[in-house]
This record gives sequence, C-alpha cells and structure tokens, in this order.
Amino acid sequence: MKSILSRSLVLLIALSAGLFLPSGKNIASAQEKVGNIVEFDKIIHNFGDVMLSDGPLKCTFTMKNISAKPVVIYNVVTSCGCTDVSWTREPIRPGESGTVSAVYTNDEGPYPFDKTLTAYISGIGKPVILRIRGIAHEKQLSLEELYPERLLGTGVKDLALRCGNLEQGGQRSDEVNMANLEDSPAAVAFTEVSQGLDMKVTPNPIPPHSVARLQFTVSAREGVWGKNLYYATPVINGKSSGKKMSVYAFTKENFSHLTAAQRADGSRPVFSNNTSSTGKVKKGGTATGNFSFSNVGKEDFRIYKIDIDWPGATASFPDSVRSGYKGNIRISVDTSGMPEGEMLVTATLTTNSPTRPIVNLFVTGWIE
Repeated sequence: MKSILSRSLVLLIALSAGLFLPSGKNIASAQEKVGNIVEFDKIIHNFGDVMLSDGPLKCTFTMKNISAKPVVIYNVVTSCGCTDVSWTREPIRPGESGTVSAVYTNDEGPYPFDKTLTAYISGIGKPVILRIRGIAHEKQLSLEELYPERLLGTGVKDLALRCGNLEQGGQRSDEVNMANLEDSPAAVAFTEVSQGLDMKVTPNPIPPHSVARLQFTVSAREGVWGKNLYYATPVINGKSSGKKMSVYAFTKENFSHLTAAQRADGSRPVFSNNTSSTGKVKKGGTATGNFSFSNVGKEDFRIYKIDIDWPGATASFPDSVRSGYKGNIRISVDTSGMPEGEMLVTATLTTNSPTRPIVNLFVTGWIE
C-alpha cells in the first residue's frame, strides 16, 4: 500500500511540475498580475537549451507595484542550494518596480532543471512562486535533434504542452519554441482551435533555420472545471500539418474576492478516508471504492467535477451537501484491460471549498 501511494505522489508532483521547454534563446512567460497588487513581467524564466560550459546562468524578474500602497518583498526562498537569489529590499512605491534576481550554478550535470523561488510579498496572502527552467547539455545539438516532432518543415519538442493551474475568470500562459528546419520562411497558423485556447508564434513567418516563440494561453470558461485538454492543428505555409497539438490545463474555483472571514465560513469537507482498498478483484470485474465525508463548514459543499485517471471508472456523488450533513462518493472501476497485480486509481475532485478546492481520493486493490 505504501509503495502504491508513493508512486501516486511522485506522479502527481511530476504532472504539476510541467514540461521542460527547449530553446536556443531565453524565453519567458507572459505578464501576470497577483492579487491586483503587483504585476510580474514573467513568473517563469526558461533558459532553454544551454551548455554546461556556459557556467552560471543569471535572470531577473521585474515586479511592478500596481496598488495604491507601498509593497515590500519580505523574503525569497530558493528550492535548491544551487540557486542564489537577491531582491529589492526597500519598499516599492505605487507605480514603481522592484526585482528578484537569481543565479543558477548550472553544475548539476546534463539534465533538465526546474527550480523555484518562493517570494513573500506584503499584502498578498500566499507566496508567489517564480520558476527558472532549462536543459543543460554536454555537447551542442542541431535544430533537428532539439525539435524531433515534425510539423511539415518545422519542429517542436513535444506535441503535448502543459499550461498548469488556472482559476475561474482568469487565464494562464506559457511558451515553448518552434523551429523552422527549412531553407525558406515558414508562415504558421492554427486551425481547429479549441474554445478557450489561443496560440501565437513570434516572429511569424519564422526565418529559415531559426527559432520562434510559440505562446499558448488558456482562458477559463464558465462551467469548465478540473482537468481538460485543448487542441489546435498547426498550418504551415497554408498546408495543414495533419497533427494536433494539445495543451493540458486544470481549472479550479477562484476565491480571490473572498475576505478571510468568508473563506473561513465557506464549505469544508472532512473525509473519513482518502484511500479505499477493494482487496482482490477478478480481472474484468468491478472494483468499488467508497468515501464518506462531513461538511463542517457553514456553506453548502459542492463538487463541480471528478476526474478519474482510468477510463473505465465512473463516479457517483451528491450535487451538494448542506452544512452539518454527511455525504458519500462512490468510485466504480471496470478492471477490464488492467494488468494483473497492484491497482491504483486516482479520482481528483474540483470543489467550492476555499480550504480544499482540490481533493485526491485513491482506490487501491489487487487484480488477479
């Protein structure tokens, strides 16, 4: 049981971390406002593909005070001793800007790296997470090697992209690189684009044998919750590539308009169990997990959506549970197609609870 949950935790962390994005140049995510108090020029700095021989890598995040009061960066904590950080120490007046600067040692070997800078800022209830990413190489690689997924005469690292978490009423952007592998310019357009997704290439057309930025933005739509895939088909010089690119995003509730008291008075589910073991199950049979909970909050508890990582599983759950009442969630797993041995199915709940907007439940067992 412990090994199953450990592997599940590793998977969830890997999914939330996102993909590494290759580039021949530095790329950065779009501007992002935080709590209508500050605005960062970027929250992700991607060094792209770098050489170990390049030595330490430096970058700077610029933060503008868009509020009516001075703002102070109290502290910035790095996730690794391989990253040094400095920041503006004096109060930042309205309309003025400060910085957070980082230096990555780039001596951990030829691997992808993804480091976080956790910034604690006055007036903002939770820390702001800044990221530095890249891929370190021992030798120089060609464009063809760096961008193996072919889209006619262009290439990308991967057709599957990740945009991370966003809240209702908001949007989230990120960037990857797209390479022109041909001797003539490549004009890029997109068709069959999912609602809520925007794709943009800069510069466009892409000059011969060079790299452009491909920015993708997901905007939250009313009634769309949890895990979702958005699609777009690249069109190169007027001809469809015949391949779809996907963008993964997770949409959760937006509680930014609530006061601390309102958050405390919101719905609050307390589960009696987060794991339900079904024991031994004959392959092809149905394994059932039951999860009971109580709503100890002051508002009705609602589950907007339940995403399950096994296609043969379904969930039944109440529309809402009033304050002081109990509820039950039933996960039914059709084990057809599952390999024999340990079974682990994860159900991810998207809810209206300010304290638990996302809840993971696990159905475990043994298929024989």
